[in-house]
Amino acid sequence: MKHATQTPAPPTAAGRRERAPASRAGGGRRAPARRSGQWAAWAFLAPVVVYLLAFYVYPLYRNVDLSLRNYTVRSFVQGDAPFTGLANYAKVVGDATFGPALWHTVVFTGVSLAFQFTIGLALAVFFTRNFRLSATLRALFLVPWLLPLIVSSSTWSWMLNSESGVVNAVLAAVGIDPVNWLTSPDWSLWSVIIANIWIGIPFNLVVLYSGLQAIPSHIHEAAALDGANGWQRFWRVTFPLLRPVSAITLLLGLVYTLKVFDIIWIMTKGGPSDASTTLATWSYRLGFGNLLPSFGPGAAVGNLLIVIALVFGLVYIRVQRRQGAA
Repeated sequence: MKHATQTPAPPTAAGRRERAPASRAGGGRRAPARRSGQWAAWAFLAPVVVYLLAFYVYPLYRNVDLSLRNYTVRSFVQGDAPFTGLANYAKVVGDATFGPALWHTVVFTGVSLAFQFTIGLALAVFFTRNFRLSATLRALFLVPWLLPLIVSSSTWSWMLNSESGVVNAVLAAVGIDPVNWLTSPDWSLWSVIIANIWIGIPFNLVVLYSGLQAIPSHIHEAAALDGANGWQRFWRVTFPLLRPVSAITLLLGLVYTLKVFDIIWIMTKGGPSDASTTLATWSYRLGFGNLLPSFGPGAAVGNLLIVIALVFGLVYIRVQRRQGAA
């Protein structure tokens, strides 16, 4: 006896009409869910946007506006300063202080970065060897970075004092004449550089040590098996692999060092005779260090520092893109 197979009848138009509203209802339920997720994302993002607008975008806009107008104390309060275009920038560049301040900024930044990075890298390599008290010593090296800048700068001012400083006391103990570290035009810039190097070493140590920890140990073992000595392993294996971390360390150090103000102002106030004046201290002195402040020129000097930091940032991004493409 044969059983007839029954094929399901095709859905009628009425059935299709009944299922269509159900599918549309499901899509309608998903749409509010997506919208609620988007609102939640914007809610989490809103504090960051407000923070950036309030503390970065608006101050930058005000600084640019200050540099393009002839502000006095009265016009700063009333807000009726006349527009002068690039006159403040021309005034700043033509000032006799601009050339020495720019040179001091270059020397201060270049020497500080070179020694901070070199000493920080040497310490990072040293601490990669596991030994007793390694963690304790690393923590002690962080002390200069954790101290407030006013404390560190005041301590260095006391240490380098010409009459009662501990540095000159040590020099006198070994038969060397005392040095006017903070009051001599020949030594004031180098004094603030020494203090800035001491303060910046822990940052380089922490970042470079983290980069070294990320390098697989089997790479060094393979290089050792190939007959490479310690220096060859560092120069041909470790340092190339550390290049991305080194680049961001130098960039961050550059941006920070360009705008260093506290250390120089507390120790020397840019003196004597502008011997340690940088663009950062000159900008502050123009805007706030006189009884009749020059808001426009001071803002113009600050904007020049921003442009210099931005140029180096763009160079870093371009180099990173080329390395990524390669």
